[in-house]
Amino acid sequence: MATMIADTAHIDPRAEIADDVEIGPYCVIGPEARIGRGTRLIAHVCILGRTTLGENNVVHPNSVLGGEPQDYTYKGEPTRLEIGDDNTFREGVTVHRGTTKEDGITRIGSHNYFMANVHVGHDCLLGDRILIANNTMLAGHIHMDSYATVSAGVGLHQFVRVGNYSYVGALTRVYHDVPPFMLVEGNPSKVRCINIVGLKRHGIAADAITALHEAHRLIYRARMAAKQAQEVLEAHGQVCPEVRRLLDFIDYQQQGRHGRGRDRARLSASA
Repeated sequence: MATMIADTAHIDPRAEIADDVEIGPYCVIGPEARIGRGTRLIAHVCILGRTTLGENNVVHPNSVLGGEPQDYTYKGEPTRLEIGDDNTFREGVTVHRGTTKEDGITRIGSHNYFMANVHVGHDCLLGDRILIANNTMLAGHIHMDSYATVSAGVGLHQFVRVGNYSYVGALTRVYHDVPPFMLVEGNPSKVRCINIVGLKRHGIAADAITALHEAHRLIYRARMAAKQAQEVLEAHGQVCPEVRRLLDFIDYQQQGRHGRGRDRARLSASA
């Protein structure tokens, strides 16, 4: 299928546009953009800076991908935004390029769904099959692992890490790391329980869910230290790969500050 470009679209001749791309009315494509096969820009979409979109992405009206980072220290460095395949960006989504404070890249994986008015800040790294609901805001330097779900109206603090298969409830202010497999909500945000619906939906084994229930009880109800909880779980044969991942995540989290493991990177950079 041939590339379809609306007459009112403005595309810099230096942009790289693959076959089978659809670019709708009033889209703006910058000179350093690269757009993969089968991607659809419906209308009024801006692709700016050094932005690469993979194949079969769908970008809805008024979205801006690859804008300059909202960072006072940014001085026009050639940073990038890299996006994988089969992502959906609904109306009004904004994703900013990276800064030189890390690797200069904001990266989004594949098969993700961003609902209307989501913002992804500079230097964020997002995995695959993530769902982020309307009006949620990701500050800079956030890492979000695959299969995470973030509900509507959530604000996530810079340098937060969100673990895989986790769930963040609506209107939550997230300033601590979100452990994998857990459900976090509230203001202040707290781990409430395991993400039982999400775990079942993604086919996590029943014995792993039982072990995660017990790990949650020991760590977040009985207030055991992670190492002590590990000893109890090992004694009962409940340290499955999922529990091991949870314990490793908590250990990493505690090595940072303010409940954010990635704040170690910020401390090192300022030293």
